[in-house]
Amino acid sequence: MSFGNQGARVWRKTGEKEMPKCLKSSVKYPQSVMVWGAMSAAGVGPLCLIYAASYQEILEHFMLPSAEKLYGDEDFVFQHNLAPAHSAKTTGKWFTDHGITVLNWPANSPDLNPIENLWDIVKRKLRDARPNTLDELKAAIEASWASITPQQCHRLIASMPRRIEAVISAKGFIAHQLKYFRSFIVLILMILSYSS
Repeated sequence: MSFGNQGARVWRKTGEKEMPKCLKSSVKYPQSVMVWGAMSAAGVGPLCLIYAASYQEILEHFMLPSAEKLYGDEDFVFQHNLAPAHSAKTTGKWFTDHGITVLNWPANSPDLNPIENLWDIVKRKLRDARPNTLDELKAAIEASWASITPQQCHRLIASMPRRIEAVISAKGFIAHQLKYFRSFIVLILMILSYSS
């Protein structure tokens, strides 16, 4: 998530009044903030602004407390994408050492990761907030994240079986990956029944 104030372009129709929503930043080297967040059907966990921390440190200090808050002593299945830090052998060992099951996940499937929709919500709110400094950007990200409701999270999780069926109908994945989706549907149903 980034911002900058070194100029803007205006995109509007002929005769349309100049409005902030018509401005598009044209920053060559925007400042940015990297973030990590967790969600379940019960809501979001704390947001972590990432600087130079390793992924395992984030898991230790943010994911574990989020899981404790959201699930208590109940078992859960963790999902992340296949970014190099996520798929590293040391990360796999960290999950094994902590007794956490990780959902097998196909590459290049952000449409099947419900947190991607939350990041879109945060980004839309950032466009409205129009931060001008790095501190304003951080504050706007945190405020946007804090405004996400458990109901929004529940709706996103509940939409997953429909999305999976759409991907399957579109023949978007090869056959051996379908078993992961069937397992995921079972997981979603378990989460929904747990959070109801």
